Amino acid sequence: MDWLVSRQKDIEKQLAARHLSPGGIAMFDLSSSWMEGSACELADFGHSRDGKRGRRQIEYGLLTDPGGRPAAVEVFKGSTSDAVSFTTAVTRVRDHFGIGEMITAGDRGMITKTRISDLRELPGMDWITALKAPAIAALARDGGPLQMSLFDTQNLAGITHPDYPGERLICCHSPFLAAERARKRQALPAATEAEPAKIAASVQAGRLKDPDKIGVRTGKVINKNRAGKHFITDTGEGSFTFRRDAEKIAAEAASDGIYVIRTSVSEEILGSADTVAACKNLKHVERDFRITKIDDLDLRPIYHYLGDRVRAHVVICMLACYLTWHMREALAELTFTDQGIPRPYAPVAPAQRSYQAKAKDAARQTRGGLPVCRYKDLLGHLSTLSRQVINFSGQRTEKLTNPTPVQARAFELLGAPVPLTLR
Repeated sequence: MDWLVSRQKDIEKQLAARHLSPGGIAMFDLSSSWMEGSACELADFGHSRDGKRGRRQIEYGLLTDPGGRPAAVEVFKGSTSDAVSFTTAVTRVRDHFGIGEMITAGDRGMITKTRISDLRELPGMDWITALKAPAIAALARDGGPLQMSLFDTQNLAGITHPDYPGERLICCHSPFLAAERARKRQALPAATEAEPAKIAASVQAGRLKDPDKIGVRTGKVINKNRAGKHFITDTGEGSFTFRRDAEKIAAEAASDGIYVIRTSVSEEILGSADTVAACKNLKHVERDFRITKIDDLDLRPIYHYLGDRVRAHVVICMLACYLTWHMREALAELTFTDQGIPRPYAPVAPAQRSYQAKAKDAARQTRGGLPVCRYKDLLGHLSTLSRQVINFSGQRTEKLTNPTPVQARAFELLGAPVPLTLR
């Protein structure tokens, strides 16, 4: 592990040269994993993306190409903000990888107004991100440039605003996202109202009188489903009332399905549809995190005490994720992976499975008649292919188990047919 961490930059430089091209797009996102023990200097309390509250953690930023192939990873102290980690990633792209022109895509919490000010001072560094809800509301307020009439005949439109000089704002309206948000706005408050009602009953019965205790209990229940913003509460000595904030709910409903992409890239270099698609490609980084932490690898929890050992642990998982990415691509024929995802009819439309993938799902077999399964189950089946050493009557014989049709096809897809003899 010490050997690996000392060569991390050289390894990542080769990956960047292979997958990150000057003037191309790089994806960056941040995740975290909890630590066991408290001796490591990188372990600290911060925003846990694992839902492990009260546990020390580390954070790590992953840099990938638009398809999600990992190129570099950086480990940060558990209390590091998204903005600081993003700045570190940009510095590595310029200084370590020697790429002077790059379009970096990140989420709205990472590429903030301050980080954009820093990027403006770096020639050749452009960005793609999204606006937060308050900024979107400001664009729509008092007859601003963002109005629902923009979407009468189209689902995306470009606008400009003095607050974003030299940038393009691509306003998108997705009916699918609007329907989902409307459903949650109805379901979450309805699921939450029963709990404040219990508190009100306790107050009326005289079992709960202290305003501070009423406030603590109220905060716990109304924020459980992130529905606190939809309620107005009034707490006093021995009194408690609550009601839905109809005005705020109506204002929020007015912007259902609307999101705004913010970019410094010109229309000539990247059209509006391609810009929206590039922002959506952040899903590939999220998939890498699932591979690393949940689906295929066991990055968490981390037991190392030395900072360099923690870094090496994360680098090993990044390299394993890189290998897994290519394995999943090569073995897609034998799994439920869609090999030909059709281009959406509109940039804001959700992705759909192809006809071929739906046919494979229904038949549960390939066109050649081989069974299909999940990727992890396929690896389990491949693990049954073994090399045996047989000792009988003083004679030693080496033998490979006969591969099944699925195993033979898997090795063909990997470009390495199963050897019939041992060398």
